[in-house]
Amino acid sequence: MALRFFCTLYAICLFGSACAETARLGISDLIQVAPFGWIVPKLDLPEPESAIPVISSDEPGTAANILRRLDVRNQAAGLNGVLYDNRDRSHSALPMGLFPQISHLDYAQELQATSLDYGLAGEILFPLPTLGNSSTAVTGGDAPRSLGRLAMTTPMSPARQFRGYATNHLYVYPEHRDHDEVDLFPANWPYMVISQGSSGSDQAFLRAFAMTLAAFQPETRMRLEEEKLIAPTLQMILRRSLKGSYGADAYKSGSAHPTVFEIESLSPERMVSLAASIAPEDIPSMIRMKVISEDFGPDADLAGLTEQHFTTPSAIARIWRGPEYKKQITLSVEDTKDPNGRDLQFFWTALRGDPEKIHFSPTEDGQQATIEIAWHEPIAINPRHPRLTSRVDVGVIAWNGAQFSAPAILSVSFPSHQLREYKLDEAGAMRLHTIDYDAEGRSAPYDPLLHWSAAWQDTFDYDHAGQLNQWRRVSADGSIIDFAADGASSSDKTVDYQMIKSPNGQPVLEMQNAEEIEAQ
Repeated sequence: MALRFFCTLYAICLFGSACAETARLGISDLIQVAPFGWIVPKLDLPEPESAIPVISSDEPGTAANILRRLDVRNQAAGLNGVLYDNRDRSHSALPMGLFPQISHLDYAQELQATSLDYGLAGEILFPLPTLGNSSTAVTGGDAPRSLGRLAMTTPMSPARQFRGYATNHLYVYPEHRDHDEVDLFPANWPYMVISQGSSGSDQAFLRAFAMTLAAFQPETRMRLEEEKLIAPTLQMILRRSLKGSYGADAYKSGSAHPTVFEIESLSPERMVSLAASIAPEDIPSMIRMKVISEDFGPDADLAGLTEQHFTTPSAIARIWRGPEYKKQITLSVEDTKDPNGRDLQFFWTALRGDPEKIHFSPTEDGQQATIEIAWHEPIAINPRHPRLTSRVDVGVIAWNGAQFSAPAILSVSFPSHQLREYKLDEAGAMRLHTIDYDAEGRSAPYDPLLHWSAAWQDTFDYDHAGQLNQWRRVSADGSIIDFAADGASSSDKTVDYQMIKSPNGQPVLEMQNAEEIEAQ
């Protein structure tokens, strides 16, 4: 299927000074690329006018002044040939005159009617470097969430987000209530930037990225664009420039790679200066990571849900559902190549989690690592901050002798709505002793797109060798069912499960034939 795409460009002059180009997208001949969405194969912009400044003369701040000096010396690539995609219908948009060289996308009514202009990006890819934002969130229904968490919990969306990241697209979204007392995100990734706060918290990051992109040397910007490394390089610059995260050691720690970024940590002047210093022969690589082997299974709990949440080249997410106390995963980054053919050194590091429960076994060349992770209870993200997390993040970063890469991240999230108790067995190994599934009964929150509740508690019994003997289920109503190790009940009946919705719209697992089994 093909819809016609056309682009009309017009200039909007502000206060009799600089003009901003607007690219209007019509009913389109977007080319559909199933199942991802749409691409715009070609978008012609007019020749830029040399007299148009890179940034408004009214914009204050050290970063803006550095950029102006670079522009005057013809050392800055500027923003000609860059698109700005506002996806909240101007609720939180870059002012038209702030960066006069950037082209603002303007969606025609026909596209607005289908909401292709609104909310989470990723369905449309543009042929030019694109910065964007949407200061919106899903606020209604049974599963309200920020757009960042929506991207992490919607089928196909992680692949779409990587596709944009790997084709020079970078968007900013507020965390809107997903990162307050508790970090609710099931993963961490470099595919977007999530800002702490709600509407408008994205603006400072968007402006910093525009100035940073403008500050690249012309030859550096050209190489980054050709190699499709603009988004990974902007992510690296943001993280290397955060206040309080100076130096190589800090960059290899969790402080440089949070799930959500605080405005107070942003340092636009350092970002602009670092961008301007990168020579075309020094541009960083993008990590490409893949799974070699793992203990995380495709059918891991009573509901038959997978632990393999998503697998993309720069972010892998797993959800701990099984009974194990420890799990292993072996990852490879051997497909990562430096754009200038430099040798790469790889660093594997725990970005989040209890370091006593995360162990690495990297190969000598660092291109592969086996990571062993033990069960985690909710913990504070760091000793200085009370915000809780139920996720482990492991990062891998490449060094090409001049620049670090953006991280690729393995995330493992834990079902904190369950109450689990692990005990040492007679063989000295940690085994699951009890698990209370009744989050609904305890009014414990959980993500309905990833997890479920059930009105019972299971207690497990093991033999001397640590093998499961039997287990007992006590339901909320006091009824008891005993099971053999193979899952058959004491009446030799197998329990069947079905997922229903609770009165408040949350997924709840029920035993279909519980009464028949109890009656035996």
